[in-house]
Amino acid sequence: MMKMRTPDFLQSIGIEKSNYQFEDSIKRFPDGAQYRFEVPGIQKPGPMAALLDAAEEYDVTVHRVTQTKGIMLLTDSEIEEMVEIAINNKIELFLSVGPRATYDTSASAQTSEGARIGYRLRGYENLLYALEDVKRAAELGVRGIVVYDEGLLWVLGKMRDAGEISDNMHFKISAHTGHGNPASAKLLENIGADSFNPVRDLQLNMMASLRNAINISIDIHTENPKSSGGFIRHYEVPEIIRVTAPVYLKTGGAIVKHHGYETTEKEASERIRQVHLVKSMIKRYYSDAVPSKKGVKDLAIPE
Repeated sequence: MMKMRTPDFLQSIGIEKSNYQFEDSIKRFPDGAQYRFEVPGIQKPGPMAALLDAAEEYDVTVHRVTQTKGIMLLTDSEIEEMVEIAINNKIELFLSVGPRATYDTSASAQTSEGARIGYRLRGYENLLYALEDVKRAAELGVRGIVVYDEGLLWVLGKMRDAGEISDNMHFKISAHTGHGNPASAKLLENIGADSFNPVRDLQLNMMASLRNAINISIDIHTENPKSSGGFIRHYEVPEIIRVTAPVYLKTGGAIVKHHGYETTEKEASERIRQVHLVKSMIKRYYSDAVPSKKGVKDLAIPE
């Protein structure tokens, strides 16, 4: 007997979906793709190598690896090793700015109310330190930087325009800056953001409003550590792609305990299993969705 599609069966027993609809995004990455995979929280060369070995085993393509503890906490040799791994695997490597309120002497940042400061910078010196962090990474070949402070982004954009740093540097705004509305998204794009990670718990209509406002890629968490709510959105991914393309699917967060967690090599491999699960959801429910191929031209692959 031919079985009904699940939505059709639900309708047959009087249960129907709400009639709200979101338009398909017609925006794309430069290569024409709708989505890419990003694995965040890979802090050292060892876990990065293990992650990419596992990607081969599971036959999945990772387009971006993100380090979140800070450039200043990596030695030159560690950065150079991560750069080499990224070049050999033709993937983006994004390192995060180290100076931030939580590493500074700020007592307020350690309180529940003061946590609203996020990872923003305090004072002239910390702004200067942050810029030096970025310049050091760039000198070692890194082309992707995770930014936590809007003022820092503005200065980096000015420096890139002036030729003080290379025009092939890419700046990604972290979810830890706390932005989630289209006006903020537009502002960030205008002052230099190349990729925007909004707050993690936006509903689909909220994501759609961001996509309507900006042209840069949006980075959406498909899952989260317990410290960020622990919610998993695998079944939503096909609709997220349809509505928010071009989108980076940030996957593997459920494996770790909190932002900046020191992922082990075993846990890095488990993150790839999560990517495989999300890829399976896309294949089942949106098989026509177009991913970027490995090593496409516009990726922020180190040099």
